[in-house]
Amino acid sequence: MSEDRSENYARAYGGRLGFGHKPALILIDLVLAYFDSDCDLWADCDHALASAIRLRDGARAAGVPVIYTNVVYHPKALDGGRFFQKALPLRHFLRGSKWGEWAPGIEPREDELVVSKQYASVFFGTSLASTLTSWGVDTVILTGVSTSGCVRASCVDANSHGFIPIIPREAVGDRHPDPHEANLFDMNAKYGDVVSEEETLAYLKGFEK
Repeated sequence: MSEDRSENYARAYGGRLGFGHKPALILIDLVLAYFDSDCDLWADCDHALASAIRLRDGARAAGVPVIYTNVVYHPKALDGGRFFQKALPLRHFLRGSKWGEWAPGIEPREDELVVSKQYASVFFGTSLASTLTSWGVDTVILTGVSTSGCVRASCVDANSHGFIPIIPREAVGDRHPDPHEANLFDMNAKYGDVVSEEETLAYLKGFEK
């Protein structure tokens, strides 16, 4: 009798990377556009924002680096490329747009890094990989939006750059449950570890002095 798909995945992709020795927390694109129903990027995922804030507070308490990303385009989208052409809601991220402002409660501190990008992955076209390597980071905790877009792209690139991607389930969100769950499943199968917020907070607490 042939095995079902879940059994097949468990057999073929049942491995776990585990937590590394030096993490950084990355808060991906937690800007107003995804949390205000007046914007067509609204994802109805306030729960993910709340979880990301709890993880941010845990990282700060532990002295773990916190990095924020946003998407910012030239006012005429000269740096938007095919991504901007394809994904029409990206027009909300032209420089100066109110939708690109930080969501409530997520404002970076002066001693925290902000990485502005033009494409889905936090690594593509940015110096983030070099920065993390220079800090000795081996693990990236990925939070934010959207699960099927920028979180997934960042997870795949993190893996490709040699970092351990950790995705706290509660701290990522999407505009529809189907792509959200499908991408969590696939990231966990092939690229990183999807874990609970509780497990991630316990890991961060281990770095407290």
